[in-house]
Parts: sequence; C-alpha cells; structure tokens
Amino acid sequence: MNSDTVNQFQSQIESTIAGPARAYASLVLDHFEQLTNLQLETVKGYTETGLKQTRAALDVKGPSDVQAYVESQQKVAKELGERVKNDVEKVTALNQTFAQNVQKVTQDSAQSVSKATQEGARKATQAAAKTQ
Repeated sequence: MNSDTVNQFQSQIESTIAGPARAYASLVLDHFEQLTNLQLETVKGYTETGLKQTRAALDVKGPSDVQAYVESQQKVAKELGERVKNDVEKVTALNQTFAQNVQKVTQDSAQSVSKATQEGARKATQAAAKTQ
C-alpha cells in the first residue's frame, strides 16, 4: 500500500466512522451535562420550598397561625404545580433538541458513507478499466 492509499483509507474511516462516533459521543455528553444541571437546579428548588414550608409549620403557634399556614399551602401547591409543569417542559425541550441533533449526525454520517461508497466504486471501476 502506498502512502496515498493509506491516507485515503484513514480519511474515509474518519469521515464515515470516527468523526460521527465522536460527534455522537459529544452530543450524549452535552445532553447528560444539561440534564444533570437541570436536575440539580430542580432538586435545589424543591428542597428550598420544602425547607421553607417546614420552617413555616414550625412557626405555627396559635389558631390564627394555623389558618394563615393552611391558606399559604394552597398558594404553595399552585406554585409547585406550575414548577412541575415548567420542569417537564424544560426536559421535553432538552430531549427534543438532543433527538434533532442526533438525527442530524446520523444523516450527515449516512451521506458521508454514501459518498465514500460511491468514490470507492468509482475508483474500483477505474482500476478495473486500467487492468484490462
């Protein structure tokens, strides 16, 4: 094998296998990082709310405090419902973006494989014609 053939082979491996594999691994890692950050942010928010509500419950000392606490719980429940909805929307958007990016990498990889296959077939045809 001459140097040109080896370089061409390495280039084809890079464009059809190694490059797309690295791109996919990078997408997975980025998605994992974003999802982890989102989960940490979510857990922090829910924990802060829980601690705040626990402190509020400890401050109940009389009947008027009980009434105020119960009324505040309705507001907290509504806020938590909205927070859960927003968190689900964020995860859904993150997953959709990831799926779109993976689809693009897959399409680009398929095009590279197709081009490499066509190039290989063309060179094989030329080589066969030269030997005849």
